[in-house]
Amino acid sequence: MKRVWIAVCLLLIILTGTLCHSFYVNHLIGEITGLLEQAEAQAEQGEWAAAEESTQLANHRWQERDAYLHVMLRHGETDQIHTGFRRVAEFIQCRESGEYSAANACLITELELLAEAEQLNIKNIL
Repeated sequence: MKRVWIAVCLLLIILTGTLCHSFYVNHLIGEITGLLEQAEAQAEQGEWAAAEESTQLANHRWQERDAYLHVMLRHGETDQIHTGFRRVAEFIQCRESGEYSAANACLITELELLAEAEQLNIKNIL
């Protein structure tokens, strides 16, 4: 009987860790996508310096958690996010509104898909 309780406790610890990770990643990505959407609105108004600052802040928030994200997430996905931030930054510097909007939308979508993949739901379990 003691083994059963140990197994149950271990499963509860793993479940709690999984839920905490999912909440953390969703919160982080929500914050970053909010900043990227803000940058998009600023760029549409011609405020390129403010858009660049918002994008840099979003990238900084991602970079601050880089070690955790590289350990807990698939490297290919985190590498795509890094590439997306670089692509967006280049289009901001060039003031290319069409390409910037497309690159920013792709980056936001990649972040949202990453958050969705980390959620604990039946689709991700099966």
